[in-house]
Amino acid sequence: MTTIVTGGLGFIGKNFIKTYSKFKNKFIINIDTGTYASKDYRKIKFENIRYLFDINDKKKLKNIFQKYKPEAIINFAAETHVDRSIKSSKIFFKTNVLGTLSLLEASRDYINKNNIKKFKFIHISTDEVFGSLKKKEKSFTEKTKYNPLNPYAASKASSDHLVRSFVNTYNFPAIITNCSNNFGPFQNKEKFIPMIISKAIKKQNIPIYGNGKQIRDWIFVDDHCEAIIKILNHGKLGESYNIGATNEVENIELAKKILNLIQKKLKSKFNFSSLLTYVNDRLGHDYRYSINSTKIQNELNWKIKINFQKRLEQTIDWYLKRLK
Repeated sequence: MTTIVTGGLGFIGKNFIKTYSKFKNKFIINIDTGTYASKDYRKIKFENIRYLFDINDKKKLKNIFQKYKPEAIINFAAETHVDRSIKSSKIFFKTNVLGTLSLLEASRDYINKNNIKKFKFIHISTDEVFGSLKKKEKSFTEKTKYNPLNPYAASKASSDHLVRSFVNTYNFPAIITNCSNNFGPFQNKEKFIPMIISKAIKKQNIPIYGNGKQIRDWIFVDDHCEAIIKILNHGKLGESYNIGATNEVENIELAKKILNLIQKKLKSKFNFSSLLTYVNDRLGHDYRYSINSTKIQNELNWKIKINFQKRLEQTIDWYLKRLK
């Protein structure tokens, strides 16, 4: 199978290609703009064909489709950092909305002109499109109404709606996935877990928004990637699948857990928790995300393989080795 991956130099895209490359007879085309979020792409050990350009370039997209005749496209390409979207949202809507539209149009033209019978468009989205939950509210399901509460979430919700409109209007062969917070190797240091590790090593203050009581459901990136492969191989066209680890934890508790593990691993007497510094809360900060993954577990027989504690330690080890 020839598969186009967009955003394959980003955090989840890198890990997906690493996982997917293990399967035989899988040919991967990786399209990425090569922005700040993928600045270390030359360090990646695994091989795939790379094209560095904006997915809004319809002519280049068309040429790649015609040259390689893909059977699937997996759209990871996105601007993802909430803080950046609050400061300047324009690029988020250009990439996440208009970029998705370009991919949909290019895919549809390719299918129609070549009479393609087997094709899947997997659109990778986020649980943030559903908004924020109170502490005792039920987890997000595939039927939860969209309620994006920040510019990033709004841009991803818009892209999801575009995909669904193509499914409904053109019978377009697409599937949407909505995943919880990812962690693991290759993640940019501006993100929560690598930020904590990086600043701890340098003994710099670690900012915690508000009271730190915000709750997130964390999933190891390899588990997410394996879920995507399940969906690619067995998912039902026109459907959406929630992907989560049922692993909710407060930001402040996760930060303390990471710092305690670092202290043990470095065998240091320094109190890393003393670096925690409470700062003004993020504008419009969502309180809680929680994913119900029953559908993908029951229909596609997917489940988490290794527990959160072990995955967190693996992640810390990966960063300690590279940041020390």
